[in-house]
Amino acid sequence: MEEELTKSHHANRYRILTAVMLGGIMGPIDASVINVNYHIIGNHFGVALTEAQWVVMVYLLTVSSLLLFYGRLGDILGYKKIYLIGLSGFTITSLLCSLSYFLPSISWLILFRAIQGTTAGMMMSVPYAIIVSSFPPQERGRALGINAISVSTGLAIGPSLGGFITHLAGWPYIFLINVPIGIIGLWWGNKVIPELKGKPGKIDVGGAITNCLFLFSFLFFLNRFPAQGINSTTLFTAVVALVAFFSFLIIEKRADSPLINLQLFHNLSFSLANLCALLNFMSQYILVTLTPSYLNRVLQYEQSEVGLLLTIFPLTTLVVAPFAGSLSDRINPRFLAFLGATFCTLSLFSLSQLPIYVGTADIAWRLALFGLGTGIFQSPNMNIAMGSVPREHLGVASSILATVRNVGMVLGTATGGGIISASVPSSILQGLEKLLDKEASIFMQGLKNAYLWGAILTGIAALVSLFIPHYNSGASYQSHN
Repeated sequence: MEEELTKSHHANRYRILTAVMLGGIMGPIDASVINVNYHIIGNHFGVALTEAQWVVMVYLLTVSSLLLFYGRLGDILGYKKIYLIGLSGFTITSLLCSLSYFLPSISWLILFRAIQGTTAGMMMSVPYAIIVSSFPPQERGRALGINAISVSTGLAIGPSLGGFITHLAGWPYIFLINVPIGIIGLWWGNKVIPELKGKPGKIDVGGAITNCLFLFSFLFFLNRFPAQGINSTTLFTAVVALVAFFSFLIIEKRADSPLINLQLFHNLSFSLANLCALLNFMSQYILVTLTPSYLNRVLQYEQSEVGLLLTIFPLTTLVVAPFAGSLSDRINPRFLAFLGATFCTLSLFSLSQLPIYVGTADIAWRLALFGLGTGIFQSPNMNIAMGSVPREHLGVASSILATVRNVGMVLGTATGGGIISASVPSSILQGLEKLLDKEASIFMQGLKNAYLWGAILTGIAALVSLFIPHYNSGASYQSHN
C-alpha cells in the first residue's frame, strides 16, 4: 500500500512541486519589498528608523524561533496540513498588514508582522520534506534546483516591484501582492499536495518552549549587539539564550519524542552541509544588506536604480540553480557545492578591492558572479543534507535547513554591521545624506573590511564542502520507505 502511494506521489511530482513553489515565492517577495521600504513606512507613522526596523526584525525573529517546532509538527500531523495552514495564515495577515495603514500607530503593523511570522514559519518549515517525499532519489537534486527558482524569483523581482508599487500606489499595496498568490496557492496546494507524514509521536512541549526562547533571545542579541554593545538588555538576552540552549539540550536527551533527534547531527553529511549553508548565507547577507548603502550614498544611485542593479544577483541564481540541482543527481554534489562557494568567495574578494568610485558594469559583473556561485552551491548543498536523512525525520531536517538559512541571515546582517561599525563613525552610518570625499573614503574602508570577512566565511564553506563524506544519494531515504 505504501509503495503504491509512493508511486502515485512520484507520478504527480511536478504538480506538487508547482504548488510548493507558489508558496515559496511569497516569503522572498515579502522580505525583499519590506527591506527596501521600511524607512518609508517609518516616515508615514512618524517614527525613527530604529523603530521602523522592527517591521523587518519581529518577522524574522518569530519565523526563526518556530521553524523547528513546526517541522516536528509536520512529521506528526502531516506536511500538507502544516503547509496549508501556514499559507492561509500568511495570506490573511498580509491583508492585515496592508490595512494597518489606516491605524494610528506602527505598533499595529509590528503586531501583524509578528503574527505573520508565526504563520510563515509553518509555510517555510516543510517544503523540502514535501519535495523529497514526492520525488524519486535520482531526481531530488533537479527538484530542489527547480524549487530554488521560486526563491530566486521572489528575491529578484521584490526590490524593483516594491519600489514601483510604492511609487505608483503607496506602501500598503506591497503587502497585497501576497493575497492573490496565496489564494491560488491554497487552491492548488489543497488539490495536488498528498498527505505525507514522518515519524508519529507526541509534541515535545519543553523542547519547543526552550528552543523558541533560545532562538528568539539569541537572534535578538545578535540584532542589538552591533549597535548597543554590552548593556543591561543585551546581557540579559545573552544569559537567557545560554540558559535556554543548555536546557533544550538536556530536555532533548531525556525526551521520549524529542523535538529534534540529536542523532541527526552525528551524520557528518547532514551537519557539514548545514554548516556550509550557514556560512554561505552569512556571506550573502553581508553583501545584500551593505551594498545598497554603498550604491545609494556613495555612488548616488536612485532607489529604483539600486533595486534594478541588486536584481542581477538573484536573477543569475534563478537561471543557474535548476541546472546545478539536476547535475547534482549525476555527480557528487560536494564538488558542485565547493565550486559554487568558491565563486562566491571570488566575488566578495573582488568587491573588497574596489576603488571608491566605479562604473555600473564593475558592480554588475561582481554581483552576477555571486549569483552564479549561489546558484551552483545551494541546490547541491540541500541535496546532500536532505539526501542523508531518513524519511521519518524529513520534516525536522527541512525545518533545520530553514532555521539555518534564517539564522545565517541574522548572523550575516549582524556581522556586516559590526565590522563596518568598528571602522566607521556612527554619525556617518546613521545618516541618509550622500557621502563625499573623506566620509566616502571612511565608509568604503569599513565596507571593504566587511566584504573581505564575507569572502573568508564563504571560503571556509568551500573548503568544508570538500570534506563532506561521500554518500549514495537517496540511500537513507530508500531504506526507510
